[in-house]
Amino acid sequence: MSCYKIAQHKHDFLHELPKCEHHVHLEGTLSPDLLFKLAKRNNITLPNHFPSSIELCNDRYEQFADLQDFLDHYYIGMSVLIQEKDFEDLAYEYFIKAKNDGLHHSETFFDPQGHVERGIPIETVVNGFNKACIKAQKELGVSTKLIMCLLRHLPSANGLATIESAKPFYENGIIHGLGLDSSEKPFPPKLFIDCYSEVKKNFPEVGLTAHAGEEADPIFISDSLDLLNVTRIDHGVQSYRDDELLKRLAKEQIMLSLCPLSNVKLQVVNDVSELPIRKWMEFGVPFSINSDDPAYFGGYILDNYLAVESRFNFSGEEWVKIAKNSVNGSWIDAARKKELIEEIDRVYNKYKDLI
Repeated sequence: MSCYKIAQHKHDFLHELPKCEHHVHLEGTLSPDLLFKLAKRNNITLPNHFPSSIELCNDRYEQFADLQDFLDHYYIGMSVLIQEKDFEDLAYEYFIKAKNDGLHHSETFFDPQGHVERGIPIETVVNGFNKACIKAQKELGVSTKLIMCLLRHLPSANGLATIESAKPFYENGIIHGLGLDSSEKPFPPKLFIDCYSEVKKNFPEVGLTAHAGEEADPIFISDSLDLLNVTRIDHGVQSYRDDELLKRLAKEQIMLSLCPLSNVKLQVVNDVSELPIRKWMEFGVPFSINSDDPAYFGGYILDNYLAVESRFNFSGEEWVKIAKNSVNGSWIDAARKKELIEEIDRVYNKYKDLI
């Protein structure tokens, strides 16, 4: 049972409700246990100022001052990922945990630049993650998509070079999308027009998304839509400040990938109750609920569902709507969507008289 005060039947319903995740960074699923295990495996000496034990690591995760403070820690943690097997182990550990939370489909982010600049070939990164994806489909029944993110604190020329090196993986369908993450405020979407245009020109079927409106103004969301031609927005919390933008998101059915526990941990909001979820629902803005960097932010996907329920007390029908919007916003074919929608209906019918 979770730490959230939720009736048992509602908890069971939310646990079993089929989930799609669209906003999880594979590097952000690096648990302290695995971090120290891989450091030992690869003979990595962590910096003196880095927590020296699993317990101290967990303590550190409780006190990030903001997004940048988290990122500083996050990039040091990434340094233990060296071999293809490390990347495979990392991703598969996430898939197992998320599957136990009721995950059916996952579109996962990864940051190749954070590895390539350490001297790790992009092939090592992608092949490791892809092996885990294949295994997740085969052994867990979880469908997956890999989304390559560009780090916005690095120059767009670096992003273009990364895209060039990733072209074979786009061509063979191993990478399915392009995203944009890292420090938001100083790096507006316009800096990456060339990068997004390059992918769109060469691979028009690839999904485009971008982190926007986590901390920065709503204009970052509008510019991501207009300048980068994305069809999805990651975070999007600040959209509540612009009603015209909300109308547009609803009209164009632009899904926002919300990360409740992350938004609290990085002090975007003080409490999950402050998230503009009700306003999104009133305007008809589709959103999904996601874990972002779950090893660092205190919860995987079910914890985020439960945190939202503990604050908003949604009806079963409202949860079905959220779950179905999550399916419809996924980059999967119609047959897979139909499969997941039917499973959502099955679970709802099982619990509807109890919740």
